[in-house]
Formats: sequence, structure tokens, C-alpha cells
Amino acid sequence: MADPRGFLKNRERITQTRRPVPVRIMDWKEVYESQEKGVLRAQAGRCMDCGVPFCHQGCPLGNLIPEWNDLTWRDKGQEAIERLHSTNNFPEFTGRLCPAPCETACVLGINQPAVTIKQVEVSIIDEAFAQDWVHPLPPARLTGKTVAVVGSGPAGMAVAQQLTRTGHTVAVYERDDRIGGLLRYGIPDFKLEKDTLDRRLEQMAAEGTRFRTGVEVGKDIGWEELRRRYDAVVVCTGATVPRDLPIPGRALKGVHFAMDYLVQSNKVVAGDVVGQQIDAHGKHVVILGGGDTGADCLGTAHRQQAASVTTLAIGRQPPPERTSAQPWPTFPNLFEVASAHEEGGERTFLASSVEFLGENGVLTGLKIAETEYVDGRRVPREGTERTIPADLVLLSLGFTGPETAELTHQLPVELDARSNVGRDGYYMTSRTGVFAAGDAGRGQSLIVWAIAEGRACAAAVDKFLMGETFLPAPVSPSDSAIGV
Repeated sequence: MADPRGFLKNRERITQTRRPVPVRIMDWKEVYESQEKGVLRAQAGRCMDCGVPFCHQGCPLGNLIPEWNDLTWRDKGQEAIERLHSTNNFPEFTGRLCPAPCETACVLGINQPAVTIKQVEVSIIDEAFAQDWVHPLPPARLTGKTVAVVGSGPAGMAVAQQLTRTGHTVAVYERDDRIGGLLRYGIPDFKLEKDTLDRRLEQMAAEGTRFRTGVEVGKDIGWEELRRRYDAVVVCTGATVPRDLPIPGRALKGVHFAMDYLVQSNKVVAGDVVGQQIDAHGKHVVILGGGDTGADCLGTAHRQQAASVTTLAIGRQPPPERTSAQPWPTFPNLFEVASAHEEGGERTFLASSVEFLGENGVLTGLKIAETEYVDGRRVPREGTERTIPADLVLLSLGFTGPETAELTHQLPVELDARSNVGRDGYYMTSRTGVFAAGDAGRGQSLIVWAIAEGRACAAAVDKFLMGETFLPAPVSPSDSAIGV
């Protein structure tokens, strides 16, 4: 185990330092700084190597957390990355973007602050890349089987890498001009600088994975034709249909979906020219929705020098600590201050949007009211209406499911009760040889679940093609983490 007395000697949880707010809002570089090696090793040493490590239960990938905590404490970075990569293809993504359900399941968290698992994870992989310990792992021989993966987000990338390394010829189709899905255009650079993504894609290309950008399956090439060309097809298109807010004034110029705003911003940061960009500069911005996407919009608006930014959430403010209704080791809904919230802006809970207001077709304000609960429903409280200025409203209300019109018409495949792509216990859809993984089949979820499903789906595809498989399958389509 790590330091046998580490959790007694180092009771304080020390996380990565954030760059000063006045500095970081002037650029798009990542917010967090690297942690000093001695501090990192001491934090890793707080791991107790529990007899029953509940952090494994919290992480759908089944990461060997106590093992690489111990190796980090012992300063054996090369062995640590081998353990980490054995269960997680892309720790540089989860270490930056995952909300860390492993930490909420940490046994030390019962009576002390949890081990900084996510921080140790990202430090291991960053050191591994810096020390040139990460190399391509091409297959020893090819199987002669071909697989098309549609969608290049974390699920699609995980499927592709696992199957490529097994010896199948894999082509990843992406409708955007660059590979990465929401990692590329949905996540701002201040959370994930894109050279972090590019270096992993370089490894995958060197292993033999083929990438086809600018190809929208269902339009540029039909789903049926794709199925005829390949021995198997994997749908990893994500859950990209945004939830709308159909209240009066929705058609006013200045009301946009959050992802439309973020995609344009990320393209501009990448050096692209975007015509009629949705820009927050000098505007009063209102973000509807208090989740991660809303925080991404908030940080982006700060960097675009918005005049003001207000985040509205329809529900109650979550508690700062666990309640009896969310006991350990469940994943609790807690009030958190993300780096973007630290940078400024007003944050209001129990705020219901009533009407978008405007003049000559252009948004000028938003009428809101206090939220009250009536028979379990959240409705505006009469007599509490007020108007706040708004030149730009961003709808960050989650996603309702995947885009399936062409898929269901051309193959076709069946959908489940939640309008996700239906699949059996081995990730296969109602069409033989067509599989689905990640948010396309699961619905909106966490990045760690996308990678876990990608790995498991790859095992199912390999077994379908070869009759047996030696690939790991960490989760099944029916699995869910406690409280997640």
C-alpha cells in the first residue's frame, strides 16, 4: 500500500492550484497548474489501500486506483502509467473532465476529505507524455476484419483504439472537420487544451486507426451502404439533441443553444474564421442551466469580456455537504464552485424563466420569477416576476438524446423508451452487426462512462467478428453507478 500512516500524517486534502483569475481570463490556457512532486506524492500517500476499495465501485472503468496511488507515492511513474493505461485509454481526459465519482466513493471520505484521485491520475499521464513513456501499440497481425466507428468522441475513440490494437482495420467517421467530438468543440480550452487531444490522436493514427473527417453518415454516405462496406458498424454519435425552452419570445435574435455558442468559440480559439459568431463581448449574458455546460459558457463569456453574466437555475441550491438522503458512497448532488464561477458572475437558484423580451425581433431582456413547487412540479410563483437585462441567452438545459432520423430510416434500428439507440446486453442494436456505445445508447452521461462503454463495446464487436475475445468489458449496457 501507499504510506501506511499517510492518511494520519497528511489529513489535509491539497488540490491543484488555479492560476490567478485576472491572469487566466485573459487567455484560453488551462486553469490548473501542475502540482509540486512532493505534495503530489504526499497526497497519493493518503490512500489507505482498503480491503474493499469502494473507489473501484465508483469508477465504471474499474481503475486500479490504490495500485497507482501507491506507485505514485513510491515515485514509480512508469509503472503507475502501465497500471492506469491497463483500464483507461485516455486518463488525460478523465483526469481533467470527469467529476470523479471515484472520489465520492473513497473510503477515507467517510470521516476525512477524500484522496485526490483525479489529481493523481492526470499527473501520472502528464508525466508519462513528458517522459516519452506513451508509445503506439500497433497489432502484431491483422485479422482481415473491418469496422466503421461513427463519431469520434471519447466512446468512439475508445472503441477504435481497442479494436485497432486487436488487429481489426478501423475507420472513424466524423462529420466535423476535426476529430474529437465534444472533446474538440464542446469543451473549452481552459479545461482541455487541444494539444492534449492531438497527441493521443497521433498515437492512435500511428497504431493504424484511420480517420475520416467531414463525412456525415446518413447524408454523405448512407447507413445501409456503410453496413455493406464493413464487417461491423459502431454508433458513437453521442446525445447531441439539446433540450429547448419553448416560452414566449424564443424566436428572438440572441437566444441560442449553449453548444452552438461553445462550438463557435472553440473553432475561433483554434484559429478558424467563423462568420456571424455568437460573441458575448460587451453583452449582458444570461445562462439558463447550472451544470457543467453552463459553467463552460460562463468561463467562455468571461474570456470574451461580457458586460455581465448571470446564471439561472430553476431548482434549489444543492447542499454543500452530503445529506442523509445521499449517503456515502453514492454520488451526491452538491453545491460546487467551478473555476468559472470563481471568475465572476451572478448565480441565482429557484429562478423560473417566463418570457424572452425584445424589440424589433432582437432580445433585450428576460422575464423571470421565483420557482415554487406545486404537486412536485416547478412553476413560476405568481407576483414575483421581474425583468433582467439580456442581450444573449444561452440554453444549457441538457440533452434529450441522439440524432437518429437517418439511422432509424436507413438501416433501420429500434430506439429504446428514452429515444436512445436500443441495444441488447452485448451492445448490438436490432440490426445484426450494428452496435451502439456511449451517450448514443446510454443517454447523456459522464465521460468516464463513455470510455467504459467504448471498451466494453469493443469486446462485444471483437467477439462478434472472431467468435471469442480477450478484451476487457468493464460495464454492460444495463449497468449504472450508485447515484450516477
